[in-house]
Amino acid sequence: MTEPDEQYRLARQRVHRLRGFYVHVIVYLAVNALLFAINLLTPGPLWFYWPLLGWGIGLIAHGLTLSGFAFLGPEWEQRKIREYMNREKPPSARPPTSEGH
Repeated sequence: MTEPDEQYRLARQRVHRLRGFYVHVIVYLAVNALLFAINLLTPGPLWFYWPLLGWGIGLIAHGLTLSGFAFLGPEWEQRKIREYMNREKPPSARPPTSEGH
């Protein structure tokens, strides 16, 4: 794959993830607005903020992964893939590590 093709693939992947986040935000707002209305129109204590809070934590986590703040992000995946691939190779075929071993 040439570099422009790879850049296009990565840009398309980022746009796809961003669109997924925007859909998540829209669904979050719509569902929680409905839950808020149901809660206000029915007797009893207020409870709408519990799903708002719980789902909001997930929404924040989703947004953080888009900004590059991800504990288990793409860099971690690539590192683990290399680690597992190196385990499968005989020691003589392994590339030298950056740690000087």
